Amino acid sequence: MLTLASDFGSPYPAAMKGVILRRIDARLVDIAHDLPRQDVRAAAFWCRETLPYFPPAVHLVVVDPGVGTDRDALVVRAGDHALVGPDNGVLLPPARRIAGGSGVELECFRYEYADPGSSTFHGRDVFAPAAAAVHEAGVDALGSLDATAPIESFAPGSPAETVVDCRFPEPEVSAESARGEVLVVDDFGNAITNVPGSFLDGREGETLSVDGTPAAVVAAFADVDVGERLVTVGSHGFVECDVNRGRGSDAFGLAPGDDVRLVAE
Repeated sequence: MLTLASDFGSPYPAAMKGVILRRIDARLVDIAHDLPRQDVRAAAFWCRETLPYFPPAVHLVVVDPGVGTDRDALVVRAGDHALVGPDNGVLLPPARRIAGGSGVELECFRYEYADPGSSTFHGRDVFAPAAAAVHEAGVDALGSLDATAPIESFAPGSPAETVVDCRFPEPEVSAESARGEVLVVDDFGNAITNVPGSFLDGREGETLSVDGTPAAVVAAFADVDVGERLVTVGSHGFVECDVNRGRGSDAFGLAPGDDVRLVAE
């Protein structure tokens, strides 16, 4: 299996798939191609929340504001998964989540490539061929990446001793309040913060102030009337500021990168 994630929209991902399928016979699975444009942190967040649910695979992730520059192409192996993409931080959060608490250490390699055909579409000209090469070299007869093989067999190049990382900000949490940041806003308008869901433990049915706006703490959207504001724990384990059948980002006036303060009333 080879998954693809990007901010390319349409039709650019089709070109990447064509390049891959001319080289290998792989099952291609789209993660998303409407990731927030040129937003490395958002892409890292969403890939962290989706890729670990897959069986062993090669994961191609291309959100690349530095396309055409001297930033490297990177291959990261996390056990029997491999991630391919630009060295701009987008690969490390999902790779760490895939490795999880298994004790598997991440291996990072720079992927060496000749001059690409363009300076604006490395997804097609650099990373799709790289993902195909990693898939071809690293998949055994059972269809799994051989986690015992040296990474040189996955990625011709040199070990990457230092790579660009993407780290999410840490919130400030006390018994009665939390100060955090909106990491992403999903397509429903849910404003997902970096405040851990544990902050809401024991508060269900209470009211919190979100930057001065009151909202009910609930377990499910339908626990409040349609159009009402709410605060809940999302599937990713973080506190969300939402609206039942509405857009929490609009109701609370929140956007990615905004500071947010939650206070028990």
